[in-house]
Amino acid sequence: MTDKFKGKIILLKDYHDTKENFNRDKDYEIKENRYKQLNSMDHSNEIEDRVLGKSEKRQEAKCSCGHDHEHSHSNCTCDVKKHHHEHCSCGCSHCEQEISISEIIRIAVATAMFMLPLMSIFSNTQKIIFYLGAYIISGYPVIGEALRNLFRGEIFDENTLMTLASLGAIYLGEFPEASAVMIFYCAGELFQSFSVTKSRASIRELLNLKVKSANKIVDDEIINISPEKLMVNDTILIKPGERVPIDGIVIDGNTTVDTSSLTGESLPKKIKPQEVLLSGFINISSPVRLRVIRRYEDSTVSRIMELVENSTDNKAKTERFLTRFSKIYSPIVVALALLLIIVPTYLLQIGSFQLWLHRALVFLAASCPCALILSIPLCYFMGIGVASKNGVLIKGSNYLEGLSRVDTVVFDKTGTLTKGVFDISKIIPSGNIKKEELLEILAHGEFYSNHPIAKSVLNNYKGKVDKNLLKDYVEIPGYGVKVRYKDETLILGSIKLMKRLNISCIDDIKGTIVYIALGNKYLGKVVFDDIIREESKKVIKDLVKMKINNIIMLTGDKKQSAELVGKALGINKMYAELLPQNKVEMMERIITKKNSTVVFIGDGINDAPVLARADIGISMGNIGSDAAIEASDIVLLRDNLESFSYAIKVSKYTKKIIIENIILALGIKSVVLVLGAFGVAAMWEAVFADVGVTLLAVLNCMRIKSSTFKIK
Repeated sequence: MTDKFKGKIILLKDYHDTKENFNRDKDYEIKENRYKQLNSMDHSNEIEDRVLGKSEKRQEAKCSCGHDHEHSHSNCTCDVKKHHHEHCSCGCSHCEQEISISEIIRIAVATAMFMLPLMSIFSNTQKIIFYLGAYIISGYPVIGEALRNLFRGEIFDENTLMTLASLGAIYLGEFPEASAVMIFYCAGELFQSFSVTKSRASIRELLNLKVKSANKIVDDEIINISPEKLMVNDTILIKPGERVPIDGIVIDGNTTVDTSSLTGESLPKKIKPQEVLLSGFINISSPVRLRVIRRYEDSTVSRIMELVENSTDNKAKTERFLTRFSKIYSPIVVALALLLIIVPTYLLQIGSFQLWLHRALVFLAASCPCALILSIPLCYFMGIGVASKNGVLIKGSNYLEGLSRVDTVVFDKTGTLTKGVFDISKIIPSGNIKKEELLEILAHGEFYSNHPIAKSVLNNYKGKVDKNLLKDYVEIPGYGVKVRYKDETLILGSIKLMKRLNISCIDDIKGTIVYIALGNKYLGKVVFDDIIREESKKVIKDLVKMKINNIIMLTGDKKQSAELVGKALGINKMYAELLPQNKVEMMERIITKKNSTVVFIGDGINDAPVLARADIGISMGNIGSDAAIEASDIVLLRDNLESFSYAIKVSKYTKKIIIENIILALGIKSVVLVLGAFGVAAMWEAVFADVGVTLLAVLNCMRIKSSTFKIK
């Protein structure tokens, strides 16, 4: 088990200490369970699986159109246990919904047979034969599914409604209407399949990142090998034009890479030795040698593919409501149709049995809830797909839906609102020590740290760090580091750490400061400036325009440093000098004070408990970080804060389309149902209320894919 995973589990234990207060809502319970499972694992392989999002939910996968009716898979060779429709060779529908040529031919033949009787050369008997032929050819899968459901006790779904309506029309001698109902219904299903397939295009671009072979270098010879067989510390060669098969560090060569397949960023990125190349990037200019740093199953591409594939597991509240609604809706509709026959015919004795049977059949055909059941999950799916194409990975439609009602945003400062790239502004020695000596001591002390300040120090130090002088390195979360340097205890950190260890020093400067003490003797301090991101101010303004006015900043930095950043960005609420556990407590207070949807956005590395506690946790710019992928509900692949405001815009636009579809479907269906009950609407209007409205709703969903807002 890697050190990162061990560190993550320690952080998660802090989070669980306060879990008794975590009863926010159903979405949070899902997140809590995920962390509970992760935290209870003892075996590294199991932990890795959970981090990647692998679960038995895949055994309960639903069709992407949102239908909730099951059928048997005794003859199916796939691993998905719940499907519907007949779009795959096993007789079930995979979530991929690939359109079969045979399906198109079947609908085309049925349509041709339906059109032939319109010619006057055929007798009535011949016309009936053509209509029945069209009905059987188009409708046998629907009727078969209805019968299978009947034997399983699942008698109420859209297949049953369509079968009852069409067979009733045949009983009344309305053969054209019966054929039309079935042909248009099946054509609508086919069109819906096409729409789902098209909407998956952006996600397939992500999932089509796997490289079949890698160039492993062994004794100066190149061996073609599967990426799955590569081991950590193996050396591989990436030629120009090749996709990087596995995560690694460049050990030889300079090049430029295309990162657009993962991040959506169109500009090539320059890469030099000792920089990390992530799997999925495309080498553009020059050959480079990589040292493998992760096994293939732990690489960036594998984790992202798993994340995207499992994004449909987490359903939005609207989808969950539709699932429950569909289970009671169809029985109610069938009961109302029966009452529409029984009450007027036998109790009120108004009209004939055939008259009210016809109206009941119109009622059944018009009442099918396909427009909602198909279009709403499809809207969420398209929203997730469009976002993923632009480098925003959303782990489920519940988080996409949640973004649309966000009114409180909590930002981490370092690496989120700021670049996390620290410039040394001042070196202030104490006593007789020189600036160069102080920087040398600081560089040695920060050598093993991954903090952005450590990276800045090592970049500014021109000398060579002697690792032999260092022993017993320990990080003190939220305070600093302690290490044995030249057989003396070296302390680097905040003013709090100095006071905690009773080391006397002067706190008289604003900014981000590292205090240095050796052998309990204060040596001096180094002042850093954290550069504010160019896009941060624009993002804050965008949030205010979207009526998100409760904007808060949390940071472990000094209050003066936080105030400087907050004032520059127009953020009035700031909480500084917070340790990781203090951030969780502060998040608790924020959520308790305001009964709303709270988002926390940070770097995803040191903020796992806060990310978990927020209604929606978002990490940014850390596609190579294990903690970022697992701890977050949404991952921003670009190192650009505008991805956050873009994600909110996608969410709000998706919600707008869903509301339009609900109004469209319920409005038209209600009118046709009433008209059908009073005999004004015929079977043709009922077909439009079902299939026509479904097609209109699906077409409306397609607007999400063509939305114009982009990340600059």
